[in-house]
Amino acid sequence: MNRTLDHMIERAQTICVLGHINPDGDCVGSTLALYNYIHRTDPAKKVTVYLEEPSSKFAFLPGFEKIVSGNEVKKSYDLCIVADCADTARIGRFVNYLEAAKESFLIDHHFTNKGFCDARVIDPESSSTCELLYGLLKKDRIDADIARCLYTGIIHDTGVFKHSCTSPKTMRVAAKCMKFGFDFGKIIDDSFYSMNIAQKKLMGVMFQDLKLACEGKFVYGKLNIRTMKEYGVTSGKDTDGFIDNIRTTDGTVAAGFFYELPDGTYRGSLRSSTDQVNVAEIAQTFGGGGHKRAAGFFLGKDIEKEIDKVIGMVEEQLTK
Repeated sequence: MNRTLDHMIERAQTICVLGHINPDGDCVGSTLALYNYIHRTDPAKKVTVYLEEPSSKFAFLPGFEKIVSGNEVKKSYDLCIVADCADTARIGRFVNYLEAAKESFLIDHHFTNKGFCDARVIDPESSSTCELLYGLLKKDRIDADIARCLYTGIIHDTGVFKHSCTSPKTMRVAAKCMKFGFDFGKIIDDSFYSMNIAQKKLMGVMFQDLKLACEGKFVYGKLNIRTMKEYGVTSGKDTDGFIDNIRTTDGTVAAGFFYELPDGTYRGSLRSSTDQVNVAEIAQTFGGGGHKRAAGFFLGKDIEKEIDKVIGMVEEQLTK
C-alpha cells in the first residue's frame, strides 16, 4: 500500500488535521497549510482542522476561521493527519479523532518523537514542521495561501531565522515561499513582534521582577493571574513573545517564563542559547516537550518550589 501523503489524501474523502495543545506559529501554519493544500487538490473533500483556540495574531492566515476549537460529537474520519506533535498526549482532547480514524499520517520535526500513526515523516534536522511539510507537497499545487502558512510556521520556529535550527535549506524554502509575493515583513511584525498596549504594560510589570539564578546565567520572570487580569490579559496567548524578550538578557544563556492558569497551576516556557542547556529534557521531566532550545510544560500551584526545581535542572546541565 502506498502511504505517501498525497496518496493517502487521494484515497480519503473525509480528513481531519490535528496539532498540539497551546498551538504556536509552526503548529497553526502547518495545519492550515495542509487544510489549504487539500482543498486546492480536491475542493470536494471534507477537511476539518481541530486545534485549541489559537492566538488571534494568526487570524490573517487563510482558513483560520475554519479551525474548530470547541468540543464536537465524536466522528470517524477516513484520514487523520497530525502535524507538529511529538506524541499523542500533546494532541490533547482531540486525540479521539486520531484513534477513530481509518488511517493516519504524522508530520513532525521534534527529536523527542518516537513515532506514531500508520505512516510518518519525522525529521529533527528540519527547522520546523512547515519546512518539512514543504518538501512533502507537490510544488505545482502550492499557491500564495499555502506559502503564507508555511512561511509563518518557519519564522516562528526559527525566531525569524535567529535560532540554531536555521539552515541554508531553511532559507531556501522560505525564499521559495516569498516568491509568491505576500508581504513577508508584515507577517513578521504582526504575528511575531506586535503587541497591544495592555500586553506591553504587562510585560513591563513582569520585567520589573525578573530574577537571575545559576550565577547569572539563567533569567526568569513570572506572572500571577491577578496581575494579568488587572491589565486585561485573560489568556496565556496574550503573553506570546514575553519569553523571547526575556531570552535576550545580557550575560544569560537560558531563560524562563511562568504564568498562572485559572486553576492555580502554571505554564512554563524555556529558551536556551547554548547546546549546553537542553530545555526539552527539562520540559519532558514535567510532562512537556519541545526542542533543545525552546520548550514548554506545565507546573503545579507551588510556583516557587517548582521554579526551584527548574533552576536545579538548569544548573545541573550547566555544570556537566
